[in-house]
Amino acid sequence: MLGWDPIWKDPAAAWFKWRLFKIIRAGGFQTVRVNLLAFDHMRVANRLDSGWLNTLDTVVNQATAAGLNVILDEHDYESCGADPAGCRSKLLAFWEQIGSRYRNAPSSVLFEILNEPNGALTPDRWNALLADALAVIRRSNPNRTVVIGPAAYNTFPALDSLQLPERDHNIIVTVHYYNPFSFTHQGAFWAPPEIQAGKNIHWGSDADQAQVNQEFDTIAAWGKAHQRPILLGEFGAYEMAPLPSRVAWTGSVAKAATARGFPWVYWQFEDNFAVYDMQKDRWVESIYHALIPAKAR
Repeated sequence: MLGWDPIWKDPAAAWFKWRLFKIIRAGGFQTVRVNLLAFDHMRVANRLDSGWLNTLDTVVNQATAAGLNVILDEHDYESCGADPAGCRSKLLAFWEQIGSRYRNAPSSVLFEILNEPNGALTPDRWNALLADALAVIRRSNPNRTVVIGPAAYNTFPALDSLQLPERDHNIIVTVHYYNPFSFTHQGAFWAPPEIQAGKNIHWGSDADQAQVNQEFDTIAAWGKAHQRPILLGEFGAYEMAPLPSRVAWTGSVAKAATARGFPWVYWQFEDNFAVYDMQKDRWVESIYHALIPAKAR
C-alpha cells in the first residue's frame, strides 16, 4: 500500500486517509506492507528528504495506533535490477537512516531490505548486498525482525540461491506468488507482450488447485529444511482476469499459505489488484471475502 499515493510529495493530496487503518484492522487484517519508493526522495549524499521522513513517521504512528504490524518495504526494485552499483549506495544509505530513525520503534515495525531483487542484481550480487544491508541495520536494530527474499523477483524457485547469516534468526524469508503468471497478469500493460494480450483466461480446475498445493509444499519444505519462517509477501490477480477466477485463485492461495503456517500480505489494498475500492470507500466484497472468510472475522 501507499507506494504511488501522492501523500509522499503532498500529504494534503493523499488518496489514503488515516481512518482506513482502523478499517483495515477491524476488517480482520493484522499487517500492512508500506511500499517505499525512497530513492526519488534522496537529496545530496543520499540523504532522505525531511518532509518525506515526517510523512513516514505519521504513517508508522497511525498504523501502529490502529493495532497493525507495519512492514517498511524499500520498493525500488526496478532501478536496483538495472543498476546494482547505484542501488547499493542508495540502499545502504536508506537503511542507515531508517534504522537510526526507528531504532526505538515497537517490535511490530519490521524492515524489508528490498522488494524483488532481479535482473543484473543476480543471486550472488544480492547475497552480498543483503549481507551488507543487514549489517547496517543490525548496528542500530540488533533485534529488529527483518524481511528478506530471494533474487529473481522473490520467486520460490530462487530460494535455494538465498544465503542468510546462520546466526541471525530475527529474519523472515519472503516469497511472492503469482502462478500461473499468464492468469494473474493477463492484460497487464507492464507484462510481456504475450501476457498483455491474454484475456478471458480462467483458473479453478482440480489441476490448478493441485499446482498451488504442490508449490506451497515445496516452499514449506525449504523453510523447514533451513529453519526459517516464511512470509507470503505478495500475491494477487490483476483486475483484467475474470472475477470468479480471481476470487477462486485468491482464496485458494490464502488458504494454502494459512494451512502451512505462512502469514501473508495481499497485493494490494488499492489500485488494479484492489481489495478496497477507494472511490466507493468500501471493500471489494468478493476479493475481501476470499481473503477473510466470515468465520475468520
